[in-house]
Amino acid sequence: MKQIKKDLKAVAKDLKTLTQKTDKMIRRLEKLEKPQVVKKPKAKAVKKVVVKKPAKLSASGTVLAIIKRSRKGVDAAALKKKTGFEDKKVRDITYRLRKQRKIQKDRKGLYVKA
Repeated sequence: MKQIKKDLKAVAKDLKTLTQKTDKMIRRLEKLEKPQVVKKPKAKAVKKVVVKKPAKLSASGTVLAIIKRSRKGVDAAALKKKTGFEDKKVRDITYRLRKQRKIQKDRKGLYVKA
């Protein structure tokens, strides 16, 4: 009987140590299962390729370019046809360019570069 009591106490002691070990293992597993905060790498700034578009000429610039390209000069009707502007707009632009001394009248209604 004494031997059985000793064996039971030894088994109880072993069970206690086993439960403690299993508790430790459970705690370790819980730590591993917790979602760890993963630092996301910062996104690098992507350089955009900027394609420069040719600058649009203003209405005056368009008319001036047409006049400069012509050798003999251009009349108002040809300017209207090439630019698609109305009569009044062509007259206003040619007047302004003449005042700025960028063009001049060669003959009646014929504009040449200055």
